[in-house]
Amino acid sequence: MDFQKLLLDVGKALSRDDIKALAFLCTDLLGRNPNSVESASDLFSRLEDQDRLSSEKPHLLKELLLTIQRHRLVRELRLSDLATTSLISPYRKLLYYLSEEITDDLLREVKFLLNKALPRRKLEDNVTTLEVFMEMEHLDVISDTNLDTLENIFQSVCPMLNGEIRRYKAQQVPNTNLIAQEMSRPRSSSFPSQVHAFINYLFHGGDECEALAQNLSSLHTEARRCASLEEVKHYALEYSSSQENTNSSGKQTSQTTNTHTEGLGTYPMTSAKRGICLIINNYNFSESRVELKKREGTMIDEKCLQEVFEWLGFEVQTHRDCGKRQILSLVSELSRRDHSQMDCFVCCVLSHGLEGAVYGVDGQEVKLRQLTDPFDGLNCPSLAEKPKLFFIQACQGSVEQRAVYIEADSGAPSRICSDAVRARDSIPSKADVLLGMATVPLFVSYRDKTNGAWFIQSLCQNLVQMVPRECDLVSIMTKVNADVSKKNAGSYKQMPQPSFSLRKKVVFPVPKSSPPNLRPELQVCSHNK
Repeated sequence: MDFQKLLLDVGKALSRDDIKALAFLCTDLLGRNPNSVESASDLFSRLEDQDRLSSEKPHLLKELLLTIQRHRLVRELRLSDLATTSLISPYRKLLYYLSEEITDDLLREVKFLLNKALPRRKLEDNVTTLEVFMEMEHLDVISDTNLDTLENIFQSVCPMLNGEIRRYKAQQVPNTNLIAQEMSRPRSSSFPSQVHAFINYLFHGGDECEALAQNLSSLHTEARRCASLEEVKHYALEYSSSQENTNSSGKQTSQTTNTHTEGLGTYPMTSAKRGICLIINNYNFSESRVELKKREGTMIDEKCLQEVFEWLGFEVQTHRDCGKRQILSLVSELSRRDHSQMDCFVCCVLSHGLEGAVYGVDGQEVKLRQLTDPFDGLNCPSLAEKPKLFFIQACQGSVEQRAVYIEADSGAPSRICSDAVRARDSIPSKADVLLGMATVPLFVSYRDKTNGAWFIQSLCQNLVQMVPRECDLVSIMTKVNADVSKKNAGSYKQMPQPSFSLRKKVVFPVPKSSPPNLRPELQVCSHNK
């Protein structure tokens, strides 16, 4: 395709807000006020004039579109095969990401706190978050090396946003910093087996460094933002403390993946109430700004989850058809609650999804880390050292009402619809987290509109069957993998992916009441039903 025609097509596909966002992201490249950019063609022409963009150098275009989450447009324009670059400054990306997370209500609070720092005309209702940030930069209130004012404001209006700033700061640490380098990698299920060497290095120094690098090199190599040094030290202290407690009680904790499981500890499950189980069930996407169909069959999944987790002793809270704002509000509210009299926390999300995120019914994306981070030991101290369990069933969309199609590259028809989310950003980065994904990265998962999702139905059935046998949760998730992997939708298969940073076994107490009676049609569905 002619490159100028490609740029024209991109411009036509972008909204006015998209163009403003791209201009903001290009501020450092253009060297001028992004408000002077009038259109997409104007922006692209300026970038071409400065030799930032051309048919030989199209990489900036892909990076810009990915940054503003226009993944489908990248695929449609066949830009996916281009090498991924980092031409946009991390600072500019940080400010853009923060602006996407600030709702209208939060923006009014931010403007109120900036009342004496910025001119009043820059705080009027029609001024956007990005425009506020630009004025703060213009007045030298913030910069790429000074975000103190922004952190103070977020601490008052939305503390979870400071996690992004901490991650940004950690990325600015020189590459010679061993801690930032190694801890930027996602933890696998065997992370605690390598963390001991890191703790020794952190507190004692010495030759542990080389062994640490060798051990951590076996973990996932997929890129991830660095954890802040404060988070790293918190995790190390937390782990070290748990080791001391275990050793003092005469128990021996496993530190290698091949140690006998009887050496593992078990999370306490002694409270009168097991914990809260939050179920977010998104069915109707008729008001979505992205074209997404109703998720037929999801009510069956909701019913099964509610019955099973109530049987296990959880206080189940179910919320249907939540937009992004409501999802974040629910998560924020629950993270502020006192969980000290509870054993653990469970969150189940049933929705459409895309790479590293799920959709609200308004078509806005909620990143997986926005669901998990509020419950870590830093943001929710009453859940520190307690298991946080997340189960994600997310659909990648475009399913027909009468005949459901597999959402895969082939587009082959089937009565099974696909539920998928790529798990690139889904590896838990904090202690005591289990994240059960319906599928491995890049592939789809399936939901029968009559019988519910394969993953959720298998999870419910195996909890009912294996908890009375006192099986631990990781073993149950392995059985779910085995069951789901045996099913097929024509020639298509599915493999769930549990990933975790658990330090002990999760074993639910056997309930005194009879298990819920999952009717045959509510058990693990078959593609030919």
